Amino acid sequence: MFEPIIKIQSEDFDFAEHYSMIRALGGEAAGAIAGFVGLVRDYNAQAGDGGEVATLTLEHYPGMTESSIEAIVTEAQARWPLLATTVVHRVGRLQPTDQIVMVLAASAHRDAAFAAAEFIMDFLKTQAIFWKKEASDKGDRWIESTDADRQRAVGWSDDGGDRVSSQP
Repeated sequence: MFEPIIKIQSEDFDFAEHYSMIRALGGEAAGAIAGFVGLVRDYNAQAGDGGEVATLTLEHYPGMTESSIEAIVTEAQARWPLLATTVVHRVGRLQPTDQIVMVLAASAHRDAAFAAAEFIMDFLKTQAIFWKKEASDKGDRWIESTDADRQRAVGWSDDGGDRVSSQP
């Protein structure tokens, strides 16, 4: 097993820099690198009339947050033949359009890289230990995982990593 790269930071990240690192870590065996970058939205899709988002503030508990992410990545390593993974998650006060999270997964084959990146992201949304507070023109509110996020996580089977059902 390889040691995943897991970073919790307030500063922005450079996708190209992390891509170069994971490509080097994957070495000649890497045939695919799948990636995802999440951005802060300027509206709250789950609140209906939640107002326009001004900021999203993320808090974490150092050590505990990294451990929760490491457990997610360890599960992905057990399900797919991965060569390297990177997870970078930002904390602090973020503005709409800011990058908030990045997941990269390297494998010999694209199906494993795609599935692992999607799996990691689905579980970051539901199991990683973060507290999110949204400020909008309607006031402040704490954000939790949505029903859709929870359904996506539940949709992963335990029989080799195939998704039981596809969610929108």
